[in-house]
Amino acid sequence: MIKVFRRFWKYLTAGANQKFNEKADPKIQLEQALTEAQDQHRRLKEHAANVIAQQKQTELQLNRQLEQLERLNANARQAVKMADSAAKSGDATKATEYTRAAETIATQLVSVEKQVEDLKTMHYTATQASDQAKAAVAQNGQMLQQKLAERQKLLSQLEQAKMQEQMNKAMSSLSETVGEDVPTLNEVRDKIEQRYAKAQGMSELSGDSVETRMLEVEQASQNIEAQSRLDAIRSELGIAPEVAPATAPAAAEPATSTATEPPAETPQASPGA
Repeated sequence: MIKVFRRFWKYLTAGANQKFNEKADPKIQLEQALTEAQDQHRRLKEHAANVIAQQKQTELQLNRQLEQLERLNANARQAVKMADSAAKSGDATKATEYTRAAETIATQLVSVEKQVEDLKTMHYTATQASDQAKAAVAQNGQMLQQKLAERQKLLSQLEQAKMQEQMNKAMSSLSETVGEDVPTLNEVRDKIEQRYAKAQGMSELSGDSVETRMLEVEQASQNIEAQSRLDAIRSELGIAPEVAPATAPAAAEPATSTATEPPAETPQASPGA
């Protein structure tokens, strides 16, 4: 029973997630993803800062122990020299005291040397962890920059997708019925063509009626009367009435020229006549 309930719950969850993804705004989801990536990078930097701080702290402790080790070495050498000098001068008491001081310093020296070795190991491990943290931060920073750069590309693609969807919807409304309250272009065109055809039919019917012919006769009479009135006004003003342009006369055929005969010569009278 529990197994069936779990499967049913997973089914409901998957269905709800699918519906949510279908209805969710991709722009908001993109911003959420980038915000999560930025928060993850911030947490990674904080963790890396803690690792680097531990490495720095270990380095400071190691340097301090090295300084103390050098100081103990110098003190131990000095105590041994002073004990040897006291023994050579015959002062056994001072020689014994310097020898005990040298032994005490040597014991501290051994302890500090062990601490130094442990700190060296810790510092080496901390240094490796610090380098890995720095590399992780740098790599994650590059990935974050790529995501931020890709954000503009995705937003541009999203706007193009929205514009294409609107264009597809507009083109679809030109040829498909989108609702009772919104006529399509085809419906409007059919309606206009129907009214135009009806108007033409009525015009043809009106043109063949007697009333139309009477209007044409009346209009012609008015035109003739107006022309006569204009001719009278021109006559009063001494302006010749306008003559309708005549057609150009046909070109006359060239006349055939008759050849004239030369005049006859008169005979001259002889001197003896």
